[in-house]
Order: sequence, then structure tokens, then C-alpha cells
Amino acid sequence: MELLKKHEIELTGKHVVIVGKGKLVGKTLMHLMLNEGATVTVCHSKTNNLQEYTKSADILVSATGVNNLIRDDMVKNGAVVIDAGINFDNGYISGDVDFENVCKKASFITPVPGGVGPLTTAMLLKNIVSCFYNKKK
Repeated sequence: MELLKKHEIELTGKHVVIVGKGKLVGKTLMHLMLNEGATVTVCHSKTNNLQEYTKSADILVSATGVNNLIRDDMVKNGAVVIDAGINFDNGYISGDVDFENVCKKASFITPVPGGVGPLTTAMLLKNIVSCFYNKKK
């Protein structure tokens, strides 16, 4: 959510498709984005006709851990694509999104590595510092 706010990506009225139904990313983001006025569809890696859902997304978030699950033919032109997936393959880290091809269609895209992961760490540290100062009060 902080990433979207920082880049001034509006959620109100947008169709958000989240691919990944896990507690930490999928279900949590669903609630947060609904609270911001987005229309949210939650899918997973085994959703039938996944491309139908992803292609309709203004904002597409993938968090499945399936390497290159999201291809360029699954993304609408100008969509915002957030890759929150991580895969380890032959000593390399990659995400759920075929970054090289999808970046040509997306208006905004996060890389793996270097995108959501470091931001998650930064937000964790921010929350720890906040808790420390709140405890001192």
C-alpha cells in the first residue's frame, strides 16, 4: 500500500486483481484495497481462465511463488503490475511476472529482486521504530 501511495497510484474505482490467496499478501491486500475503494478480485495459480481476470485489471498484484506465471498476454496495456512473488531457480531469484516482456505494457511495474522485498523490510523497520517510540511515551 505504501508503494502505491508513494507513486500516487489511485485505488478508488479501480479494478484490482490479486493472484495469490495467502494470508500475508493476498487476503491482507484484499481488505486494504477494498477499504481504499477498489473493486477487488482474488484469484490463485489454479484459477480457470486466469488470463480473463488478469487482463481486466487496472492494478495486478501477483504473490503465488510461481515463476513467470504472469505473461505479457495476461496484462492490459497501461496496467500497474506489482510482483510480490519470489522464486529460487538455479541460484537465481525471480518473480511471478515475466518482467522483461510485461514491462513493455505496464505503466508501472516492480522488479524481483529489488521491488516489494526491500520495501517490506523498510516498513517492518519503520513499525519497529514506531513501536519503540510509542512504548517510551
